[in-house]
Amino acid sequence: MTDPAYQRLGLPATASTYTVLRAAVRALHPDSRAVRGFRNARKRFYRQMLCAHAARQAAGDSSTG
Repeated sequence: MTDPAYQRLGLPATASTYTVLRAAVRALHPDSRAVRGFRNARKRFYRQMLCAHAARQAAGDSSTG
């Protein structure tokens, strides 16, 4: 089961990790990105998106989203 937050990014399985990271950053509200106290949560979110993408690539899934 793929993470729903990752699916909302709508990226192809061939996307680079940098593209996934950029999409994850844009997915967060600007106010959430500005709060220093959320830094660890943001880093955890980015790591989860990258892990979900890596798992999707390992599974060989070529569909979008």
